[in-house]
Amino acid sequence: MTEEYQLIRGCIDQDGRCQRMLFDRYAGKMMAVCLRYAQDSMEAEDMLQDAFVKVYQYIGQFKFEGAFEGWIRRIVVNTAIRHLEKKKLHFKDVDENSQDTPQIGPQAYAQLGEGDLMKLISQLPEGYRMVFNLNVVEGYSHEEIAEMLNIQPGTSRSQLVKARKMLQHQILQLQKIAV
Repeated sequence: MTEEYQLIRGCIDQDGRCQRMLFDRYAGKMMAVCLRYAQDSMEAEDMLQDAFVKVYQYIGQFKFEGAFEGWIRRIVVNTAIRHLEKKKLHFKDVDENSQDTPQIGPQAYAQLGEGDLMKLISQLPEGYRMVFNLNVVEGYSHEEIAEMLNIQPGTSRSQLVKARKMLQHQILQLQKIAV
């Protein structure tokens, strides 16, 4: 029996120590997932807490097939989606020159780092950010995204194209600042 198997079994038996160990093991990675969907760290923490409540609630349904981390990640992503739906997630067109266009401070970057890219992604309009994360980061198809978000696959594709265009524009702007 692996340590992970014993940890999962302990959580199924509602062992508080095992639940704490499970949280400690996966919370960091799952917080990173939440941060991609949330507007700020407080919202991400709320998503994470709600997700782990669901993990503990449904852990008995884990079939020990596939990666346990992937199972948790799916719960976290679905929880983030539901959290944003409560806020009335809107899919809209954004003019690249409008006030809604993400802005980043005028630091002179020699290269765009991962943190800078994550900041740009986090500042995308909600619909763009959601579809970008689900497709590019999580690997869901447009059909799966459409089902998850209750939209048409074409809307998912359109939001992704617009998100990429907006990110490209912002990266070009950063490169002009850095030169």
